Amino acid sequence: MDEKKLPLTGHLLELRKRLIISFIAVGAGFILCYAFAESLFEILAAPLIKMMPPGGSLIFTSVAEAFFTYMKVAFIAGLVLASPVVLYQVWAFVAPGLYRHEKRYVVPFLLAGSVAFAVGILFGYLVALPVGARFLLGYATDFIKPMPSIKEYLTFSIKFLLVFGLVFEFPVALVLLARIGVIDAKMLARQRKYAILLIFIFAAVVTPPDLISQVLTALPLMGLFELSILLSRLFGKKAAPASSTSDGS
Repeated sequence: MDEKKLPLTGHLLELRKRLIISFIAVGAGFILCYAFAESLFEILAAPLIKMMPPGGSLIFTSVAEAFFTYMKVAFIAGLVLASPVVLYQVWAFVAPGLYRHEKRYVVPFLLAGSVAFAVGILFGYLVALPVGARFLLGYATDFIKPMPSIKEYLTFSIKFLLVFGLVFEFPVALVLLARIGVIDAKMLARQRKYAILLIFIFAAVVTPPDLISQVLTALPLMGLFELSILLSRLFGKKAAPASSTSDGS
């Protein structure tokens, strides 16, 4: 660890400094994104709009619903925009308390986790969300017209995309556990059947109550589990070589 040690008040002052910088970054991101909130929501709603029947559109059912929906969109987008600054502030606060070998683990896995999360959200937006929207809107009839509200769609889509972002963190977490020796590739392979069962249970809990969305969540998870086994075999903690016995023992 760094030789310089701060008293408790010093740590609190440092924490306050990091929090203030993070809040300023999020606030600046929010202000910037609010100017484009309508366009950002249109991008988010595009998968649903494409699947709706001709003339279909989103609605709002209360006077302030559109305003608060755009506020939420701007805040979420601002948080994403400010995330590099926030992550750096977190790292700057905890790094002095880490050993050199711990820092070697944190940086690559933090970067890998960020990339995996972004890829998961992109997969959810481009693949899973359109398929789920098509399936759910398929229940529309001449008597039942789809008129989703913007508030409900925002909540649904953000949760949906966050689930996929977290799902794609799966290999990163397992490889980290393998790297520090908690698990290994052989253990993961032996538990494959239980993992598949848990994956489908997880998919049933976190996705909308339709088979298509659940399968769309479960299949990537199964592929990511197999990828985790491969990566754990490549990057997991290597077993220490057996020490040779001394003469006469």
